[in-house]
Amino acid sequence: MANSKEEAGPTLSDLRDRIDAIDAQLGALISERAQCALDVAHVKKAEADENGSELTFYRPEREAQVLRKAMERNQGPLKDEELARLFREIMSACLALEQPVHVAYLGPEGTFTQQAALKHFGHSAEVVSFSAIDEVFREVASGAAHYGVVPVENSTEGVVTHTLDNFIESGVKICGEVVLRIHHHLLVSDVTHTDGITRIYSHAQSLSQCRKWLDAHYPKAERIAVSSNSEAAKRIKGEWNAAAIAGEMAAELYGLKSHAKNIEDLPDNSTRFLIIGAEDAGPSGDDKTSIVVSTRNHPGALHDLLEPFHRHGIDLTRVETRPSRSGVWSYVFFIDFAGHKSDATVKSTLEEVAGRVSELKILGSYPRGVL
Repeated sequence: MANSKEEAGPTLSDLRDRIDAIDAQLGALISERAQCALDVAHVKKAEADENGSELTFYRPEREAQVLRKAMERNQGPLKDEELARLFREIMSACLALEQPVHVAYLGPEGTFTQQAALKHFGHSAEVVSFSAIDEVFREVASGAAHYGVVPVENSTEGVVTHTLDNFIESGVKICGEVVLRIHHHLLVSDVTHTDGITRIYSHAQSLSQCRKWLDAHYPKAERIAVSSNSEAAKRIKGEWNAAAIAGEMAAELYGLKSHAKNIEDLPDNSTRFLIIGAEDAGPSGDDKTSIVVSTRNHPGALHDLLEPFHRHGIDLTRVETRPSRSGVWSYVFFIDFAGHKSDATVKSTLEEVAGRVSELKILGSYPRGVL
C-alpha cells in the first residue's frame, strides 16, 4: 500500500524551497541579461564613434518584437499582458544601465498620461510632467527630452485637437502608441463626510465620461471642472464636503481612498496616447503609419484621397478632419493606417496620394501598441 505522505504530494516547505531555487535562477538570468545590455551599449558606442553617427539606445521596434515574442511563448498561468509587463520592467531597468530615458508627458503628476508613460517605458524611465501639450512637443523637438507622451483620442470623447494641431507645425515623429483602459473612481480624503458630498471636482472630460453615474448617485452635487484629475484629487484634501473623480495613481499620490470604483459610463472607455521622438522607428512586423494631408478644395477631394488606400487593400484605422489654418473652408486630414512606410505597397500608395493632394506629411511609422 502506498505511503499516505507520498500520496499527499509536496509540502508547503517543499514548495517554498522550489520557489527559492527558481528565484535564484531568475536572479542569475536577469543579471546575465543586464550584462548583455551593457555589452550592447559598448558595441553601439563603438559603431557610432567609427561611423560618426548619433548614438541611439532605445529602439521601439525592437522592444515591441521582444514583448510580442514573450506573449507568444507564454503557456500560462499568467495572462499574456501580465507576462509582457514583467518583461517591460526588465527591459526598462536594463535600458537604464545603457542610458536613462528622459520622457516628457502632459501632467501634472498623477494623471492618466503619466500612467501611460510608465506603462510604455517602465518605471526605470525618468518621466517629467509639463503643463501643456505644446511644451511636451517643444521638449522633444529641442532634444531636452528623448521622448514625449501625449493623448490623441478617447473612445468616448473623441480626438484631442491640441495634439493634432501640434503635429502640423512640429517636426517630431510618432514612434509608438499606448492604449490605456480608463477607470474613474470617486475619491474621498480622510476629512470627507461621505454622507454630505455637495461638490465633485474633476477634469471636464472625466465629468462627461461619468455623467450618467453622477446623475444617478449625486444629482444635486455641484460638478466643478478643473485643469486635471490630479488637481481635483489635490483640492479635496482640505474640503470636508468634496470628492474628486480620478484614477488610482492620483489616489496613491495624494493618499485618498475610493468611495466608488469604476464609475465611468462606458466600461470599455479607453484613451490612446502617442509616443513622440526625434527619430523614425524601423519596421517591427506589425506597424501603423500616421499622415496628415491637405487637399485641394474641389468636389470629390476626399474620394480622390482615400481611393488609393482602398484599391491597394490598406486598412485605414482612423480618419480625422480638422479645419486648415491656411485658408477659409479648407481642411486637413489626419489618417492612420496599417503598415510601415517602408513597405512596398504603402510606399507606392503614398506616392500616388501625394500626387492627388496639395501637401502630404508622414508623421511616423511605429509599432502597433502591444500593452
